[in-house]
Formats: sequence, C-alpha cells, structure tokens
Amino acid sequence: MTTTTNNKAIDEQLTFDDQVIEKIAGITANKVPGILSLDGNMFSELADKVTSGSNPTKGIDADVGEKQVALKMEATIEYGKSAPEIFKAVCSEVQYAINKMTGLNLVKFELHINDVKTKEEVGKDTK
Repeated sequence: MTTTTNNKAIDEQLTFDDQVIEKIAGITANKVPGILSLDGNMFSELADKVTSGSNPTKGIDADVGEKQVALKMEATIEYGKSAPEIFKAVCSEVQYAINKMTGLNLVKFELHINDVKTKEEVGKDTK
C-alpha cells in the first residue's frame, strides 16, 4: 500500500508473525461451545504438564501470507456434540476474528478432532 502525504509517497507494510494469528485463532476457538481444548502433539502435552501455563497457540499451525491465512487446528470436543456444527462455528468465528483484527482473509481451514471427552473426564483432567 502506498500513501501520499505532503506530496511524498510512503511505502506502508503491515505484517504479522504466525504466532499472532495462531493466538487469535486459539483464543477465538476456545470460546466456541463444544471445544474442550486445542491440542498439540505428545511433546507439547508433556511440556504443558511441566510448565505452569496454558499456551493458546497449542494445536494450531498458521501459514500467513501477505493478504491471506491458512490454518490447521487440532481439538478435543465434548462427547455428544455435533462435530460438523462445531467445525462450522469455529471456522466462522476464527475467520471473522482474524479478518477484523488483521485485515487478512482466511482461505483454508482444517480442524482435526483428535479426541472426544465427557464433562466428567474433563473434570478429572483438571484435578
């Protein structure tokens, strides 16, 4: 984008680190009913148990271009909920959040469900 100010052209460029997009997607997806957690591989699960914090980018891989984003996410969903409905809701909410906050367009979205858990199982995991 080029802007002219006082007859001088300014070459402007706004870029985002992949981790920023992953964080926006993670925070947004975790708010969708039916998503219990976003999950990474076994190494990141072990690292989470050793460290004290929860990483909102865990289980998310972003590929950020100049004007577009592709995302892959891994999630655990609540037993008994509709995976297709959760998928549509997550895709829609993440697409809106990324576009609103960054101006980038989500052009590819993959959600891999790697587990289902009951509310009872989730309660045991947090103890």
